[in-house]
Amino acid sequence: MIDGTQIKVVLAHDWLTGMRGGERVLEYLCRMFPRAPIYTLVYNPAAVSDVINRHPVKTSWLQKIPGAFKYYRSFLPFFPGAIEGLRVEEPADLVISLSHCVAKGLIPPAGARHLCYCFTPMRYAWVFYGEYFGSNPLKKATLAPVLRRLRQWDKASSARVDSFVTLSEHVRKRIGDFYNREAAVVYPPVDLSFWKPAGGAPAGRPGDYDLVVSALVPYKRIDIAVRAYTQSGFPLKIAGGGPESRKLKRLAGKNIVFLGRVTDGQLLELYRNCRALVFPGEEDFGIVPVEAQACGRPVVAYARGGALETVADGATGVFFEQQDEKSLLAAVEKCAAARWDAEVIRANAARFSGQNFIAGLRANIMKCLEG
Repeated sequence: MIDGTQIKVVLAHDWLTGMRGGERVLEYLCRMFPRAPIYTLVYNPAAVSDVINRHPVKTSWLQKIPGAFKYYRSFLPFFPGAIEGLRVEEPADLVISLSHCVAKGLIPPAGARHLCYCFTPMRYAWVFYGEYFGSNPLKKATLAPVLRRLRQWDKASSARVDSFVTLSEHVRKRIGDFYNREAAVVYPPVDLSFWKPAGGAPAGRPGDYDLVVSALVPYKRIDIAVRAYTQSGFPLKIAGGGPESRKLKRLAGKNIVFLGRVTDGQLLELYRNCRALVFPGEEDFGIVPVEAQACGRPVVAYARGGALETVADGATGVFFEQQDEKSLLAAVEKCAAARWDAEVIRANAARFSGQNFIAGLRANIMKCLEG
């Protein structure tokens, strides 16, 4: 049994500028190891939870740059040097990095083991280049040497990790392909005590709108849903903000409502009362479909990535094979015509409980410490 007060643990996270899926996972680690310091590139205390803020946070030199919280992504080429420049000041038995960019590059103190919970190898360096940076030839030529160096560093720094754990079979394969390393799969947690149907009992009634919950960035492919629902005329609510907001609003018909960023309480009600959640992008895991299913609602998802592991086709949702409006609309119509058992949908989400996450992570920590 691992006692978080007896072993000395250091946590590392890429950046702390908001509460997304990665930060929700970090919260579990913070509770497991209440004395652990957190090392990160940049840190905005106002943007993260009290659970995280209770820990001492050590930042890189990027923290001193004016506007770092907003523009830190512009310093991507400097991230490897910034994380390696951080020096772990405390004695440690174990470093646990939660990494989708460079956190795994934190250099552990002498004698410490390093377990990386890898959300993914750098997606913008290895895959999804166009989705992140666009297809402008000049921009592509300018960034090509930068991304090549990032790939080289990403693979080289992976050799310093003692044990890899990841969030899906989809990413486990990517770690094998890019790092030539094995990884255990421990699915990330969803808070089943919070994400639940009204009154605690799954409701079978369909709502009068469908729902998208997402950051409005290109690779999420929210444009497909906007075009499809503008064509169909059925009400669609979109929760989330991001740089694609203006573009998507120009594409949208009057039946589409952009809610912007919403609180967890507001999101809970949106999940509970929607007809279905629409998930048009390819994700490494994707916590949103699990939250919707925990509330008893079916999911219409693109049949790639983590959704194949979280949604049961025909039992808790419907997949579409082509990332276009026609394929999405056919799946939406199939979903709307089906009779769904909300209890079955809720039970599927229970596979991703916090208890299962903690048990799986503890087992892998023990293996890592044993060497």
